[in-house]
Amino acid sequence: MQDQTSLFSSCSRILLILFAVGAMILPVLAQTSISTLPSTTIPTPQNGISQISQQSPFLGGTPSGKATAESIPLTLRDAIDRGLRYNLGLVFSGISTRSARAQRLKSLSELLPHVDARIGDSEQQINLAAFGFPAPPGTPEIIGPFSVFDARGTLTESLDLHFWKNFRAASEQVRAEQLGEQNARETVVLVICDLYLEGLANQARVKSAQAQLTTADTVYRQTLDLKNNGVAAGIDVLRSHVNLQSRQQRLLAVENEYTKQKLTLARAIGLPAGQQFDFSDAMPNPEVPPVSLEKALADAYQNRYDYRRSASLVHAAETSRSAAVLQRAPSLHFDGDYGTIGENPGTAHPTYTAALSLRIPVFEGGKIQSDVQQADAVLAQRQAELEDLRGRIDQEVRTAFLDLDASARQVQVAQSSVQLAGEQLVQARDRFRAGVSGSLEVVESQQTVAGAEEDLISSMYAYNLAKAALARSTGLAEKSVKDFLGVR
Repeated sequence: MQDQTSLFSSCSRILLILFAVGAMILPVLAQTSISTLPSTTIPTPQNGISQISQQSPFLGGTPSGKATAESIPLTLRDAIDRGLRYNLGLVFSGISTRSARAQRLKSLSELLPHVDARIGDSEQQINLAAFGFPAPPGTPEIIGPFSVFDARGTLTESLDLHFWKNFRAASEQVRAEQLGEQNARETVVLVICDLYLEGLANQARVKSAQAQLTTADTVYRQTLDLKNNGVAAGIDVLRSHVNLQSRQQRLLAVENEYTKQKLTLARAIGLPAGQQFDFSDAMPNPEVPPVSLEKALADAYQNRYDYRRSASLVHAAETSRSAAVLQRAPSLHFDGDYGTIGENPGTAHPTYTAALSLRIPVFEGGKIQSDVQQADAVLAQRQAELEDLRGRIDQEVRTAFLDLDASARQVQVAQSSVQLAGEQLVQARDRFRAGVSGSLEVVESQQTVAGAEEDLISSMYAYNLAKAALARSTGLAEKSVKDFLGVR
């Protein structure tokens, strides 16, 4: 009997030591595992399309459906609608919002009561001497074995003001992420508009290059005929032949660029891999709805989701600082349990405990002061970001107006230049056919036509992109960009 008691005592001590070591090691391991996890940062691109990098998620998408054998027509409206469903940047923004909601739920759990239930049945044998209770003479030192059955529910609740402030801050963070998701939709609209318009511009470049190649081939054949008739010199044939090959190279280059641009657009709107499509819309050229600079600035500060998100982040930082300060305030705690206890379920009797305590922080080793200083730093950063964004919005709106005005005038000049260059080419070909001039004048006129057409294509693209950028800078891209571009 004594040997069994000693063995049982030794095992108990070993279990207690292992439990104590585990209690010390597990928190360290948990902290280490959390700190070594790779952080997932949701990229937040800038508003300007020129600042969207090739690695931006807004140029990615989540393909949906299966590719069909035939080429499908794609309008600008269809491209925007698909982008708002399958663009990767918008998917990431939705994930960020879900993460913020989870953090708010965690903050809410600190405010709500925690209820647990447990049922236990144990058999014990106690050595009184081991606990400092020597048994009287003639009394055994060992008590038991005896059974204990306990079925009990416990409730804990903490009334702490800084928990409430943390929940308010988390709620404001959710609102900020929701506004960020709306801002991502605005960015998606601008990105898809840019990719579609650039695709139309490259399509126009292909058609222009094909027309120039046809003209160059006609001039080359005409030059050969004139040389065979003794009218043109051999240098004219060589010059026109070099010009023909140059136009062939130009056509190959723009066709390749056009195909790659279509791949970029298909990826951004989530088309199935390998799906062929054709642009259904022509390059738009509607008049811009009349809007003043003052009205555009007022709309931007009122409607832009990134500005409202930044203001929400400032509010969240202010609330977090209040929560850090309120850690110095007393807090009220309640602990209670109710259950039945006895040798077995048949002999159990109800028991309960109700305890109310007031906790007053006296000395926290500088933790509260550290939390307040850290909250102050975050608040200062959020305030600086808000002021910087306000200045950037003003710059973006004014830049959009300048680009819109300049590109509109460039379109007018480019249209006139194309007409004049075409007339110049006609006259140069007539003069060459009549033997008044050589092929050099015709080749130079062709180059002038090509340059004028490229200027017109680029200026039309810039003009329409400036319209989309103006809608984006005022925070109305999703609502008004279709009207700005005359989308059906």
